[in-house]
Amino acid sequence: MVALETFGLTKYYKRGRVKALEDFSLQVEGGKIFSLLGPNGAGKTTLIKVLLGIAFPTRGSARLLGEDISHYQVHRHIGYLAENHRFPDFLTAEMVLYYYGKMAGVSKTELRERIPNLLELVKLQEWSRTKIRKFSKGMLQRLGVAQALINDPELLFLDEPTDGIDPIGRREIRDLLQELRNQGKTIFLNSHLLSEVERISDEIAILKSGRLLQKGSVEDFISVRNQYQLRLQDRQVSLQEICRRLEIPLRRQAEDYIVAVKDEQQLNHLIDELRRNRTIIQAVIPRKITLEDFFIEVVRDKQEGQQ
Repeated sequence: MVALETFGLTKYYKRGRVKALEDFSLQVEGGKIFSLLGPNGAGKTTLIKVLLGIAFPTRGSARLLGEDISHYQVHRHIGYLAENHRFPDFLTAEMVLYYYGKMAGVSKTELRERIPNLLELVKLQEWSRTKIRKFSKGMLQRLGVAQALINDPELLFLDEPTDGIDPIGRREIRDLLQELRNQGKTIFLNSHLLSEVERISDEIAILKSGRLLQKGSVEDFISVRNQYQLRLQDRQVSLQEICRRLEIPLRRQAEDYIVAVKDEQQLNHLIDELRRNRTIIQAVIPRKITLEDFFIEVVRDKQEGQQ
């Protein structure tokens, strides 16, 4: 099932002088963790506002869980955690979840069972009756995730869910999101922590100046085409001579080697030559870059192309 679709979605502000979204078309499959990346001002928050009915599109359309975004009933099946969210600080954690649950249409009977479970899920069960003015930023962020789950949504929008959380807390949130995905929920994630996005996402899209630049799996983004890391046991082998003869670029990386081949056939030819020299090959690893490197490269290329 397709959880989210947009068709030429466009949003202008200030009578068309500010183009927050421009002909944005996207499809997100259900049961996935999908991350939207982009520099500040790219249009990420505008997109979420339009999808949730907080702002109206200038033109284009979108569907959530098979329903047009104009059908407000679909919001009963959606959870949302805003960036820099705020709760009344005189409330306790239990009270926050109760009031948000009632606003989401959850019955008292369901809330009595669901609130303790959610607080335990986000490791706040011991703080359930503490006023949240005493909470750290990380604790407030975890309470925000619990709030987004109070109506047991099918589709979850999370804007910077690990902001202000320490490494252990980020790991716990990451494990929680993976568990929710395994339950069949769809998670739409905005985050500037690209290392977190790289670890958890099934698919990623990059947004710049309101336009979709690229969409694909994490593996598509971080794999470097036709480059491999070689780990050899025999350090005396004349790898440089073999690569020179085969016209394969070569460089050292710590104790390993990086080769850039034309195709898999040339890679196999190199491996055959190494074996002919009785070299023990410990590993041939497709080379990868970080998601951060890829993101910067794509955004910079787009900026240079517009100049």
